[in-house]
Amino acid sequence: MSEDVKPRRAYNSTRRQEQARQTRRAVLAAAHRLFVAEGYAGTTMGAVAAEAEVSVETVYKAFATKARLAKAVFDVAVVGDDEDIPMLQRELVRVVGAEPDPRRKLLHYGRHLSEVAPRTGPILLVVRAAAASDPAAAEVWQQLQAERLTGMTAFAAHLAEGGHLRPGVSAEEARDVLWTHNSVELWDLLVNQRGWTDDRFGQWVAHQLAAALL
Repeated sequence: MSEDVKPRRAYNSTRRQEQARQTRRAVLAAAHRLFVAEGYAGTTMGAVAAEAEVSVETVYKAFATKARLAKAVFDVAVVGDDEDIPMLQRELVRVVGAEPDPRRKLLHYGRHLSEVAPRTGPILLVVRAAAASDPAAAEVWQQLQAERLTGMTAFAAHLAEGGHLRPGVSAEEARDVLWTHNSVELWDLLVNQRGWTDDRFGQWVAHQLAAALL
């Protein structure tokens, strides 16, 4: 005897995945606002959950610790989205790499800094301040510095391989000059403390790099 059985609907995870992404974005946006407004110590996972209108369990499940949450906030701020695309595969790197003129390369980079610094600078300052007394925050700060140095090492190597560096300027010196000029400390001095606009800061960095390296 046969028995009619309704076919099972194939499980469609697309909606669930999109909901999870939207929740993650809400949590990261809430955390960004709270870290900047309240500082690292003053921001709790519970406060982030309340700001994002999710359960605190959701925040812990996604990020586990406040330090990992802060790192994720920075990662989104530096690229402007939460797509799983490494920095070295981003459009900026492609544009800079394809530009034949070294001064224009640095102008592209300066414009990038002027766009990114307002998003990343406040978070970096929060993590740096917390690193003095919080071991987990100190670990994140060191990780951020190491990642930045890796990026500047690649940029310096690109300039050296293209024959763009002035005679007497090594790839190692170029790396250190690049690393210094894109530091949050320099941005803080000129933008926050001296009142420069981010556009002026980005243009100045580009011209300073050209004078020092090319």
